[in-house]
Amino acid sequence: MLIDYLPLLIVFLAAVGFSVFNWGLSHLVGPSNPDSKKLEVYESGVTPDSDARLKFSIKFYIISMIFIIFDIEIVFMYPWATVFKDFLIKTGSHFIFFEMATFVLILLVGYYYAWKKGALEWE
Repeated sequence: MLIDYLPLLIVFLAAVGFSVFNWGLSHLVGPSNPDSKKLEVYESGVTPDSDARLKFSIKFYIISMIFIIFDIEIVFMYPWATVFKDFLIKTGSHFIFFEMATFVLILLVGYYYAWKKGALEWE
């Protein structure tokens, strides 16, 4: 059974090896002559004139968390959609449909709650 995962292990080791090799090569061959000008803070080509630790509104974090939650839920729906037709043909059961309908209903309740609380309003 574990032999089935051997190609995955080989690809993983190749990726890690490639990363470590490139990192080491850049430190061995790359130039390293830092001075005070190179060590200054550099932000998109503009010298910063204030502190980088700005306070963001809590709305920013709430909207980003809601986005991540709904994005992850789409990730759960894709595999379901790929096996849905085959499952219906093989079993004849609509259980998988009602499970996803329940999942979507829970999502809609959460979305409605966030909407009524004003979490989606950007001021």
